[in-house]
Amino acid sequence: MNKRKNYITWDEYFMAIAKLSAMRSKDPSTQVGACIVGEDNRILSIGYNGAPNGFDDDEFPWDREGKNLETKYPYVCHAEMNAILNYRGSRKDLEGSKIYVDLFPCNECAKIIIQSGIKEVIYLSDKYASSENNIASRKLFDECNVTYKKLELPESFGEINIKLS
Repeated sequence: MNKRKNYITWDEYFMAIAKLSAMRSKDPSTQVGACIVGEDNRILSIGYNGAPNGFDDDEFPWDREGKNLETKYPYVCHAEMNAILNYRGSRKDLEGSKIYVDLFPCNECAKIIIQSGIKEVIYLSDKYASSENNIASRKLFDECNVTYKKLELPESFGEINIKLS
């Protein structure tokens, strides 16, 4: 008997884990997940965007517009940051790893990614590509030898259903 032919690739698998993690986000407008993978294709950590530990989700300001302190922006922890901070092993183990994310990282997350030793970013969307933050991210990644690539998923990927029972 031959092995099954229509299994997903490693990139598709890890991106699916990132997408599944994003489903934990309480953010009503943007759900982002991240999955960090070692050089041996083992998952090191996962994270999603949300309120910091101890900040009640129900009291968190989830608004996108208004006075800065009344919006989510000065408070929310991005998925990349959470995945890096959630890692419980030696930080040395993150060196040379890859991070899978729904959305191309902002400049603040780019700095955290670089400082952690992650060497590759695989993303699905770069919808803020022309923003100054994302221009800065690419400049940081390029200067610090962190590669990045957009993952093109097959149309069938969107049809994956996860049955939990």
